[in-house]
Amino acid sequence: MNERGKQDEDKPGLRIVSPADNSTINGSTVRVRLTLSGELAGGYKPGKDPTTGTGNHVHVILDNQPYEAYYHLDQPFELRNVVAGKHTLRVFPSRPWHESYKNDGAFQMVTFTVTGGGDASKPTTTNTGQVVANNNATPPASPAASPAVSEGKDVAASTAGEVDPTKPLLTYSRPKGENKGPDADPIMIDFWLSNAKLRGDGGEYRVRYIIDDDEARYIAKWEPIWLSGWLAGKHTVRLELLDKNDMPVANGTFHTTTREITVVK
Repeated sequence: MNERGKQDEDKPGLRIVSPADNSTINGSTVRVRLTLSGELAGGYKPGKDPTTGTGNHVHVILDNQPYEAYYHLDQPFELRNVVAGKHTLRVFPSRPWHESYKNDGAFQMVTFTVTGGGDASKPTTTNTGQVVANNNATPPASPAASPAVSEGKDVAASTAGEVDPTKPLLTYSRPKGENKGPDADPIMIDFWLSNAKLRGDGGEYRVRYIIDDDEARYIAKWEPIWLSGWLAGKHTVRLELLDKNDMPVANGTFHTTTREITVVK
């Protein structure tokens, strides 16, 4: 952080140029275009260092799938083979270690509908081949076909549900996927919070997290936490936004998110 100067004090803002909110897209390819603005005197700019493979980037989330990192906003970013139906897109800027910026204007969400969508037997990917959603692990639309199973679990289709952008919403960010080397200990839990303030910040909400079905623990301030002591292997991380009565806040199907991660040591 010392080497980064004052850019972590910046307040980057994002705007989703496309897809437009409440738009209809005919076809299975969704082209994502973003613009960056805000208070950037410290020099925040997305980009990947070719030597380290890291850098500032934007987290792009289709529905409630794990995010994909978007490093170069001047280069194309496409979601391919998106299945028919209603979808959401959520974006926010991140530091190289995937900690999100939490200033006003950093988070954007749009809802759009795809008609004539992709092949549900194949995954949704980016234009660089990164898998965004494992559609081939979801029950097919045809009732005559038998449902497919991934890792012993039925996987829901990658669709939006009925999300209200004016209501409290927790967007899961980290951890995800494989965590190794310096990313394996400690591991950061981070999220984006919309339309809600946590108790430690003067509000009435808090976040519950559960690791591997262990005892529930709570986050009272909107900031990342770092957990040490992970064993090598697979783990689950579950995040929920709770109201003043410690009941999960319902907003579409996004109020509770569980990710399976792998720790390599």
